Amino acid sequence: MTQTLSTKHLSSEAIDQLVNNLPDYIKAALLKKSAELECPLEATIEMAISSFLDEEAFSFEDCLLAQRLKNQDEQG
Repeated sequence: MTQTLSTKHLSSEAIDQLVNNLPDYIKAALLKKSAELECPLEATIEMAISSFLDEEAFSFEDCLLAQRLKNQDEQG
């Protein structure tokens, strides 16, 4: 049985809730990094979380791919 993994991204509402509950210095650092990378805040947060979970990941999709490949290696 082949299982298909879906790619999920944080919604704008989830980002707003998260950012609103972060300490001010963390918000400032995320906004600064977003400006440096010229990407949306959502992408910056996704990259930060992804790289924490998987050193080689740049996005949630990369984390899923890394996990899928790991599972394949363990099975085969």
